[in-house]
Amino acid sequence: MLVSDRSPDDVLPALAGLLLDVKTEHLSVTAVGDVVELEPDVVIVDAAENVGQGFAVLRTLHQHGARPPAVAVVERADLERFAWDEVADDLLFPGAPEAEIRLRLTMLRRRAGGGDSNTVRLGALTLDKDSYRVTVHGRALDLTYKEFELLRYLAERPGRVLTRPGLLREVWGYDFYGGTRTVDVHVRRLRAKLGPEFEHLIETVRGVGYRAADV
Repeated sequence: MLVSDRSPDDVLPALAGLLLDVKTEHLSVTAVGDVVELEPDVVIVDAAENVGQGFAVLRTLHQHGARPPAVAVVERADLERFAWDEVADDLLFPGAPEAEIRLRLTMLRRRAGGGDSNTVRLGALTLDKDSYRVTVHGRALDLTYKEFELLRYLAERPGRVLTRPGLLREVWGYDFYGGTRTVDVHVRRLRAKLGPEFEHLIETVRGVGYRAADV
């Protein structure tokens, strides 16, 4: 979750390279309740453009007993203006490179007990990459290995259009000799197992391929 009045590209341009499911909320203390209710893995608060407001949001978030880990995006010149260590779990500077963001988020999740984040979520859908268990709205799905891998690959890239040849290459491998019809068949089976209520989580992009719904 990014709490900011700016777009993710304006706050941390390299964030897009991590292919995370990033939701945004306005930089306001009144939005903190919504942030906590959505239960994100990590909250990134943009305190670079409006340092006072950013600190106020972090302080309000910190006052919640059960809350996700919080990262403050702060300009170097503002490091000593506020007691960031009292309200934030980590810091990032604007324009931080992709490698640094990835490392800090991984370490933060580990400190928070999140391990290496082996759970993938897409709306009501949850995939456990260790146990290969998949549930949708609490209902377990019986998937084959390839169905799981295809669903995982899509779910880890919500909103991103993926071509049939690309999916065939990434999920089935370079040495697979089947045609792209294989992808269509597996998508059809996945949608049937998701059921009418959740089949929309896999969207068809006509003439191109498929994408996971950006929910």
